[in-house]
Amino acid sequence: MKLQKSFKLALNILVHSKLRSWLTIIGIVIGVASVVAIVSIGEGAQASIQERLGGLGADIITVSPGFSRASGGFRGGPEGERTSTTTSKATKNLTQKDVQVIKSIEGVAFINGIVSGRGSMTYLAQTASVSIEGVDALAWKNIITTELESGRYLDPGDTNSIVIGNRIAKSMFKQQLAPNMAVTIEGKSFKIVGILKASGGGFGGGGGDNNVFMPVATARELLRPGSDDFDSISVKVSDPNMVELIVNETDSKLMLSRHVTARTKDFTVTSSQQLQSQIASVTGTLTTFLAAIAAVSLLVGAVGIANTLFTSVLEKTKEIGIMKAIGARNSDIMTIFLLNAGLVGLTGGLIGIGLGSGISMLLPNFLSRLPFGGGGANGTIRTVLPFNLLISALLLSVSIGLIAGAIPAYRASRLKPVDALRYE
Repeated sequence: MKLQKSFKLALNILVHSKLRSWLTIIGIVIGVASVVAIVSIGEGAQASIQERLGGLGADIITVSPGFSRASGGFRGGPEGERTSTTTSKATKNLTQKDVQVIKSIEGVAFINGIVSGRGSMTYLAQTASVSIEGVDALAWKNIITTELESGRYLDPGDTNSIVIGNRIAKSMFKQQLAPNMAVTIEGKSFKIVGILKASGGGFGGGGGDNNVFMPVATARELLRPGSDDFDSISVKVSDPNMVELIVNETDSKLMLSRHVTARTKDFTVTSSQQLQSQIASVTGTLTTFLAAIAAVSLLVGAVGIANTLFTSVLEKTKEIGIMKAIGARNSDIMTIFLLNAGLVGLTGGLIGIGLGSGISMLLPNFLSRLPFGGGGANGTIRTVLPFNLLISALLLSVSIGLIAGAIPAYRASRLKPVDALRYE
């Protein structure tokens, strides 16, 4: 029997058992749609995280005070082993001495000591709380990864000049801010010289949409007069391929200069690459777990397909006997019922992919309307639909149909013509 003829007979079985077939197909639809939607959300979460951490730059290292073993930090040294779950009690602030130690490491291009805190910003009698970052103007200009929307970056000779994040400029005050405008921060007048493009971030070398950047000496005067320490240090390396090597060397040299051991360590050295790999691992595991739960629906659909085909075999027993009596082979009968099972899986897969894709596309818009909506780089949940996900989901649904239909198809092919013709 030709494959085309077998396909027509399989399609005829599907069409003439509409209710039973569609109830079976629904099981596949729910499973495929769930898997597609969940995986697309997981892919979107990873893309958003990569985008946010990408603002830090692949060649940026951050040194921060305090050492939390629970945070998944890495103990310096060539092994880079993960630390245990305790937090250091002694937390020293970073100093100019630490900056000099890091500066002596080969492969370090720029170092930016950062002083950070919060302050009140006033413009036209309206006051808002903003994040303040004091930076080394020359180094910061070479480290920052966020481009300017207007104006310029800070220059080494600036004192009362600031660069502001996009959200502060566009939506924090009733009137939008622009370069050359004057604002008051903690009672002191500042001139805006630049506005950054929207970045959705604020990590180390990235530009924070809610941040005000000013010279480090000016920030110290505003936030903590008389202090000469830093809240963090950003380091730009000359070669991104050397990041891990320089992270380990920075860790070792700072431990030596600060007279601490692995147990009394009071600082943390991290890189964007470490954060990306760790978070991608966590989100990937979570996505796989949720997709596995959703795949239970596919198992239910597979049971439905097997049940439907067993019933079809019983209903078509006499027809099977007639086909065998006029020359149909066992392989022809098996092909017909396998094709029928594959069609059920294919139909359910196509509808499920369409439904899952629709859910993943509409979900960000729906969640953005809720009070808690938000979370992506642009303030909304993000979803990503890779083409290979859709192809994999379709192949999975067809495979499930074929596997579930294998036993009923085999039983149908083994029926003896005489017994099948006498079946009532």
